[in-house]
Amino acid sequence: MDGTKIIELASYTLPALITGGVAYFLFHSFFKNEENRRRFELLKENQKQALPIRLQAYERIVLLLERINPTQLLLRITPPNSGKHDYATLLIHTIQTEFEHNLTQQVYFTTATWDIINKAKNSTIQMIRQKSVEEDIANAEKLREAILLALTEMESPSKIAINYIKEELKTVF
Repeated sequence: MDGTKIIELASYTLPALITGGVAYFLFHSFFKNEENRRRFELLKENQKQALPIRLQAYERIVLLLERINPTQLLLRITPPNSGKHDYATLLIHTIQTEFEHNLTQQVYFTTATWDIINKAKNSTIQMIRQKSVEEDIANAEKLREAILLALTEMESPSKIAINYIKEELKTVF
């Protein structure tokens, strides 16, 4: 092969390679953009469907927190007898049952928010336990009074958690 044939072959091959390369990159970027657009549309559609479910989860958790709020809990659940330990056990059992009933809602919350919800439950249980072992509290009625008095001196754990959830909801909208 002489030099002119190589130059002639290169003059045909080089433009074809350049054109093929440009076409490859254009098609590749087009398909990548199309895939991203489809992914965005799918995400948008999923969010449209998931938002009502997620809002429902927020509503259920706020309801849980209101139901385990000691003020509401003490109004709703009367002592079965005059024993403070029996009453404390009943209150704690009610809180645990309410919480377990809503346990699956955690999939809709961030880890930090679920930790706050869990801490609100545990703090409420801890408050009831602490008050139930105080010696100057003789019966269930005195236990109710002591818990309500403690809540006048501090904000209930449920209210703190509800405020946190409200702030998180502002980021959703």
